[in-house]
Amino acid sequence: MSDDWIACRATFLVERLAAGDVGPHDLLDALERRIGAIDSSVNALPTLCFERARAHADRLLRLPPERRGRLAGLPVPIKDLSEVAGVRTTFGSPIFANHVPAVSDVMVERLEAEGGIVYAKSNTPEFGAGANTFNPVFGATRNPHDLSKSAAGSSGGAAAALASGMAFVAQGSDVGGSLRNPASFCGIVGLRPTPGRVARSPPGILDDTLGVLGPMARNVEDVALLLDAMAGEDARDPLSKPRPQTSFLEAARSGWRPARVAWSADLGVGPVDPEIAAITQRAAQRFGDLGAIVKEAHPDLSQTGSVFHVLRAKRYGARAELLRRHRELLKPEVIWNIEAGLSLTIDQVLRAEAERAAMARRARGFFERFDLLVCPATILPPFPVEERWPKSCAGHVFDNYVEWLNIAAAITLIASPALSLPCGFTATGLPVGLQIVAPPNGEGRLLAAAKALEEVLDLNTTRPITPRAEAATAMA
Repeated sequence: MSDDWIACRATFLVERLAAGDVGPHDLLDALERRIGAIDSSVNALPTLCFERARAHADRLLRLPPERRGRLAGLPVPIKDLSEVAGVRTTFGSPIFANHVPAVSDVMVERLEAEGGIVYAKSNTPEFGAGANTFNPVFGATRNPHDLSKSAAGSSGGAAAALASGMAFVAQGSDVGGSLRNPASFCGIVGLRPTPGRVARSPPGILDDTLGVLGPMARNVEDVALLLDAMAGEDARDPLSKPRPQTSFLEAARSGWRPARVAWSADLGVGPVDPEIAAITQRAAQRFGDLGAIVKEAHPDLSQTGSVFHVLRAKRYGARAELLRRHRELLKPEVIWNIEAGLSLTIDQVLRAEAERAAMARRARGFFERFDLLVCPATILPPFPVEERWPKSCAGHVFDNYVEWLNIAAAITLIASPALSLPCGFTATGLPVGLQIVAPPNGEGRLLAAAKALEEVLDLNTTRPITPRAEAATAMA
């Protein structure tokens, strides 16, 4: 089969797989050739498992078509924070450089049961800490739009693979923008679902709602398709939710349109680069073309910085054993996070939890007046890959390496689903993402609105690009 398959939409490929017009081996062959040709410059998929993938494809093909799942043999890479049985899973850390798990994460099991074929692990920063994808095991992932720039993180490998045609869809994860930031930087679509929407093997904290797993793709419909395959209840994850009666792909295609949309340049939580603010505002105003009233407004999220710092630190405190046993192998940002968690008092945690609950209540009231909230997905354009994290924005100097993520972290704290949609390019040709936010459990309407805006903007970001040494000339 021709490598033209690389440029196809995942929804189209699943239809062809179900019809028998293409087989999973054809797609795996095309991906292996693409990876061999370009990943040496991008470093998005450092661990490959094509032999395992082909064996899985053989087993799948022995089933009748109606039993091959929602993905019907579509290849999917898994972020290197989620375990895949028999495949090297490092978490981006030298501590686990040779770790090969015997059992897969709950999410991986579900994807494979739905006909997903795992062929690679995507690169991530150590334990997902830091919104720039680099680690001492595999090195840095580079942005295909400009190889001198960061792909963001922590799902940077997944986003870069999608943008450059080394994946049709990809799995990511998100705490403070780890899925949305790479989507924005690489010009693809990424969805952070409502907590519990995607079942997973529980992390160190059983009731963790900061971290979620979610779908990434080059267009909204493909994201909806992957979410359908990922979503569902599992007894091993007590927070997991049943699938809704209407599939997410059906919801995306429903034609629903928002009536009232709130726009904010900064959510009141920090600085935003003026060019990013202007590009995202123009995109937000295009909801007016869909019949919506667009008004500048946002809920009170002003406590985001202090609340997120405490609750994120609490989450990292659960890794205290790593610090005690392997301090010399951990990067400074991970050490900082764990030590911050261990130094917390119960009073600090309780106050942060109470303020988070108050933020969520204010957001619920806000969504009684607005269907959607939109804002920049990231506050600045892709930065040089050698920088561990951006030190400033619009004249504001950041105190730490997570402060620049507040515009994403604010939405994490209110437990809303949020999608990063490509909405334009900087004057130097770098992608910019618009963050579209719905009330909790509102993924269906979120996807429908994002698909409608995607059609209005018509940026032609669905086709993968050939990695380039520097950004293209201005595109928008």
